[in-house]
Amino acid sequence: MRRTWASALIAAVACIALFAGCGIADEATPQPSADTEITTAPTDEGGADGDASHAKGKLETTTVPPLRVDGAKLVDSTGKTVQLRGVSTHGIAWYPQYVNADLFANLRKDWGINAVRIAMYTAESGGYCTDGDKEELKRTVRAGIDAAIKDDLYVIVDWHTLSDNDPNMHVDEAKEFFGEISKEYANVPNVIYEVCNEPNGGTTWEQIKRYAEDVIPVVRANAKDAVVLVGTPDWCQGIDAAAADPLSIGNVMYTVHFYAAEHGQWLRDKVEAAVKQGTPVFVSEFGATNADGDGGIDAKSADAWLTMLDKYDISYIIWNLSDKDEGSALFSTNEARDPIEPDLSAEGKWYRDWLRGHASAHSE
Repeated sequence: MRRTWASALIAAVACIALFAGCGIADEATPQPSADTEITTAPTDEGGADGDASHAKGKLETTTVPPLRVDGAKLVDSTGKTVQLRGVSTHGIAWYPQYVNADLFANLRKDWGINAVRIAMYTAESGGYCTDGDKEELKRTVRAGIDAAIKDDLYVIVDWHTLSDNDPNMHVDEAKEFFGEISKEYANVPNVIYEVCNEPNGGTTWEQIKRYAEDVIPVVRANAKDAVVLVGTPDWCQGIDAAAADPLSIGNVMYTVHFYAAEHGQWLRDKVEAAVKQGTPVFVSEFGATNADGDGGIDAKSADAWLTMLDKYDISYIIWNLSDKDEGSALFSTNEARDPIEPDLSAEGKWYRDWLRGHASAHSE
């Protein structure tokens, strides 16, 4: 969503680079603002700071079924409807310590998530297309994918456009990145590709379609059956535009983002209308706070949102895995591997309670 930008200092520590996140900072340093029992025992391997299985030339065996899009639904290979309910990292350049198999395992077992989203900013400070370390960012993406595979979770690889409001601005870099990652994980059913995060600044659906038509074939050249998520105009609130003129490419879903303290019934009405029209919708980012990622949580509005999404089996991923001093951060302490209830923020406690309380009807 639209993000305010807050000043942050970048501090490097011996093994882990810890950065402030979500929001534009000062001009010198712009930063972005904004229910199955586990079967794999967590270890210290994998994650952004571990010896990932990918780096050792092998992948852990996965047991998740392949997914595909059937009408407005996400389904498995038998045609059974699948709903993903998970968490998104913050920008991996600033909070890489939250990309690890121990944390993912904790959240799967304790919260009941079945998906994680790896958010890699593209144009902000430290971004893939600006001054970021491309190789280190790709290593962290791979570590996140491998950690998700280890814990039998689906994983969304998010090309996190924001201030580069038209994704066509960096289409060549996107093709390079997705070509490399999709080749490495071509036959891994866990991986979903989100080719642009939040088109904004007047970017039209026609521009987004042109970008998607350039990038998706690069993914499909390697991962021919992979599900692809495509952002919609106006910070992913323009789902009606995608519904009126969908891509002529299969296995694609269109993303909606909402922040419950600001986005209410009017946007839910748009989503319901699109789904009833047969549009496959995926909520790849949401929060219970204001659209800038901060402020208190609006539990009443957030409950109304998730009730509606559950009704239509629409997948949703909450923002964000960090301890940043803002309302949408899921943690209030810097525990990044084995958080317990005192480590959770108000939003973290609310989401954990929601998932636990609604697990029976939406278990895998």
